[in-house]
Amino acid sequence: MPEPLDTALTEVRTLLLDPTLTRAVAAGRRRGRRPTVARAELRPVTLKAGPRLQIATSDGVRPYTRNVAPGAESAAAVDELLAEPFGNWHVETADATLQLRVTKSGEAQVHRAATARPAAAPAGHDRAKEYLLDPGDEIFAEIGGSAAKRRQVDAFLRALAATLPDDLTGSLRVVDLGCGNAYLTFAAYRYLSRRGLDVELIGVDVREDQRRRNTELAQRMGWADKVSFVAGTIADAVVDPAPDLVLALHACDTATDEALARAVRWEARWVLAAPCCHHDLAKQLRAQPAPTPYDLLTRQGILRERFADVLTDALRAGLLRVHGYRSEVVEFVDSQHTPRNLLIRARRTGTEATGAQCAEYRELVDQWRVTPRLETLLATAEQPPVA
Repeated sequence: MPEPLDTALTEVRTLLLDPTLTRAVAAGRRRGRRPTVARAELRPVTLKAGPRLQIATSDGVRPYTRNVAPGAESAAAVDELLAEPFGNWHVETADATLQLRVTKSGEAQVHRAATARPAAAPAGHDRAKEYLLDPGDEIFAEIGGSAAKRRQVDAFLRALAATLPDDLTGSLRVVDLGCGNAYLTFAAYRYLSRRGLDVELIGVDVREDQRRRNTELAQRMGWADKVSFVAGTIADAVVDPAPDLVLALHACDTATDEALARAVRWEARWVLAAPCCHHDLAKQLRAQPAPTPYDLLTRQGILRERFADVLTDALRAGLLRVHGYRSEVVEFVDSQHTPRNLLIRARRTGTEATGAQCAEYRELVDQWRVTPRLETLLATAEQPPVA
């Protein structure tokens, strides 16, 4: 339930000045107002002169760090930051975690929890694994909290964390294409907002009933002003303005190509795509003999299907490179949990592909006499609809 903002900020102040403070982040902005800095991070440090509260701020271009003494100096610095119209505060002490978000109406949505402590590892064993989202987080009560789901969420968030710059600040617009029941969508929002980013996330799915379900869940979580859903196809759903980050997790067959094509046309800065089934190139390979001397690769059905998977994702990564992205294919989650465990991770560089890179892609396509769906989508002059 919303709370008075002044009361919530008083609680934040108490935690910021608590001797057991471990970390705090302020970011985002309130409706109609803008802070003088894009982000502020506070943490205790020990210097030769003694303990200090380190305050690192950024104007979105360059960072500025200062160390203030405990007592009146720290209190004045904290009061100065609390007077800024930040939209989000995340504060952690040794015992408590508080997440504050200022609503459009100027009230406070506050989530309080005990700070998670890693379980003690048995003697002779490694310490318990630390998750990027606490397995006891309230979000799992809504999206489901099986051990398998927690592992997949953590694997996805680690891939996301490895993709985005550590010093990323400010606003971040995210689109999840083919979001389904959106449990990874909600996990992404939870994680990114807790990093202090001002996140706006849109989930796209073809089913209207999924849109209604996911919208109701966003409302229950108190995120409806930041997380929204639209019903439509990956290729045609209206998304405006263009996103910074595009997610496409387990979109079947050429739906992954449609998601990648939209990401390229949007010139999205980052892309994470976990392909699901691969049928398009497998069908093309069945229709013609393999080039010499590769007949053994495709003669057996099961080998042909697996080779088609590899060829499809290799050509996707190659096409992304041709269109100005640095791309890599990595393992998404351990294969014991799902056989569809590859993730295409791409970052836009804007660098024009070299002649050798273009030739490398074209030679592979010509040799196998296939036409990747992504190539066809990127070749068309028709642009995706915008509002």
